[in-house]
Amino acid sequence: MADLKARPRPTGATAVLGRTGFPHVTSATKGEIDIVTAPSQPGFNPLDLLYSSLSACLVLSARIAASQMGILDKITEITADVTGEKATEGLSRVAKFNIAFSIKGDIDEETRQKIAHAAEDEICTVSNTIRGNPEFSTTISG
Repeated sequence: MADLKARPRPTGATAVLGRTGFPHVTSATKGEIDIVTAPSQPGFNPLDLLYSSLSACLVLSARIAASQMGILDKITEITADVTGEKATEGLSRVAKFNIAFSIKGDIDEETRQKIAHAAEDEICTVSNTIRGNPEFSTTISG
């Protein structure tokens, strides 16, 4: 039997901003997105990207959890709606994440709970990182 090894996906992002305008972000795999900041401007701002990363990771992780439980064939749709509440004191940050999971399919409430908790507490790299205290390594050049 052949030994199959998953090839890791390159990750990372670079944002570029001139004296005026908005940031333009390019991923390690050459995906691109322009960042917006005006309240009525359609698109993603930095907090939207944070919430997007968490919501996407959660639905992918929930699908993994359902697969590990052997019930993926019973799932029809998984949604994670993520918003947040900014801190009112101290450093500018998100103080609370609000996550609303919807797991549709032929499963009971207990199974939905198990899937959501496995996704959020065990599998999702983004939620695990946010809960942790990651180290920052910064270099500065001219």
